[in-house]
Amino acid sequence: MPLYLRGFFSVLGRLVLVAIFLGSAAHHIQDYQKTLEGMADAHVPYPPVLLPGALVFMIAGSLSVLVGYKARIGALLLLVFLVLAAVYFHNFWVSPPDSKEFMGQQIQFMKNMSMAGAMLFLIGNGAGYWSLDGRDV
Repeated sequence: MPLYLRGFFSVLGRLVLVAIFLGSAAHHIQDYQKTLEGMADAHVPYPPVLLPGALVFMIAGSLSVLVGYKARIGALLLLVFLVLAAVYFHNFWVSPPDSKEFMGQQIQFMKNMSMAGAMLFLIGNGAGYWSLDGRDV
């Protein structure tokens, strides 16, 4: 495959990967108070402290991965966010196994784990072509 296509696909892949985090961060900023209440309802400790931290992890991690600058660190930030969000908000194991809630939360949990896998891949392999890290691939 030509290098320009590898670069294009690397950038496009990083953009598609982080779009969910940037959109989610924007939504949580817009509905800040509602997000704090949701965190409290999910028994997240210290929501007023952890929400700003989560927003920093989502935004800084996303921008880092997107432009490929310190992308491994950015992917680690997103990985931490994904695992914590999955455990606190998509804990399907507390719902009755035959309920719609169980299935919906299980799907969301697995979605987070799938994206966590992508972050592990980035941590292991870097951002790819056309990244500011300038890493040879």
